[in-house]
Amino acid sequence: MRAMVLAAGYGTRLGPLTQLRPKPMLPVCGAPLVRWAVQWLAHYGVTEIVVNLHHLGEQIEQELGDGSALGVSITYSPEHGLILGTGGGLRHARQWLDPGDGEPIVVVNAKIMLDLDLGAVLAHHQAHQAEATMVLRPDENAERWGSLRLDSDDRVVELLKLRHLRAAKTEPGPHLMFTGVHIIEPRFLDRIPPDGEQCVIRTAYRSLFDEGKALFGYRHDGYWFEHSTPQRYLQGVRNVVEGRVALAHAAGAVRGVDASAVVHPEASIHGANFIAADVRIEAGASVGPGVQLGAGATVAAGVTVRDAIVWEGVTVAEDLIGAVLPASGSPPIRP
Repeated sequence: MRAMVLAAGYGTRLGPLTQLRPKPMLPVCGAPLVRWAVQWLAHYGVTEIVVNLHHLGEQIEQELGDGSALGVSITYSPEHGLILGTGGGLRHARQWLDPGDGEPIVVVNAKIMLDLDLGAVLAHHQAHQAEATMVLRPDENAERWGSLRLDSDDRVVELLKLRHLRAAKTEPGPHLMFTGVHIIEPRFLDRIPPDGEQCVIRTAYRSLFDEGKALFGYRHDGYWFEHSTPQRYLQGVRNVVEGRVALAHAAGAVRGVDASAVVHPEASIHGANFIAADVRIEAGASVGPGVQLGAGATVAAGVTVRDAIVWEGVTVAEDLIGAVLPASGSPPIRP
């Protein structure tokens, strides 16, 4: 199996955070988002992975290396100059994704975390002989943000607010949103225009939809979350430390206090948190609930940290509540 991890975006809605790291490198409970994506793929037996790169892409390459430490082989597809978009990125990486053996390709966005059973999606894709299968999810705002709808056979009958004629035969199901995970056949890549920046939905998917061909959806009712703003990043970490998601592909503990952390007897820890290796929590400090302290971080004496994220090696010298602290002495990033 082969897969592509989409990791080339700017992440502009994260503000100052992405001046320091690209969005796929945001740490969540022991690993950056892009590593979570690779671990998820590896858990389901995907061994050949392409990762596209643009903004601060060298950080992603340094984090993942050749993939051997994760049991996979990783190839990088750098996008110099103009970001190519989801469609253009797939087209640019085709030489690695499509060696001619006809195997389907898994595509996942590096900004998300989820508990999706990839094996079930692949079985669904193959059972329907689909050219493309989009993983969809329920969302109360789906209709507002651009939804998709399925018929009783799981065929996509509404896309980009357009309804296919065959939908008249059966009433479409509820409005759903795209998760950023899909399974595509290599021939699907032929539908992406040959030049420039391309949105895969408005080009290849629109082409397949208009022809009324094998475009199917798979409904995912489990956990899914994206981390595109400071507020969502904070919430995503809380979701993990509070146990709202089962991460079978986790490489280690995603909550609790690492055995190497040094917690002063006069410090206090409250509720669910992720406290990584070599953290120091000094006398009178109060930590939690909903806190992520990266490896080697320090909470100074008497400081309160609550509902917050502290990156690796950072010292928290003042109270930090409802914010991200990416560097010692820097202003906290608040929603």
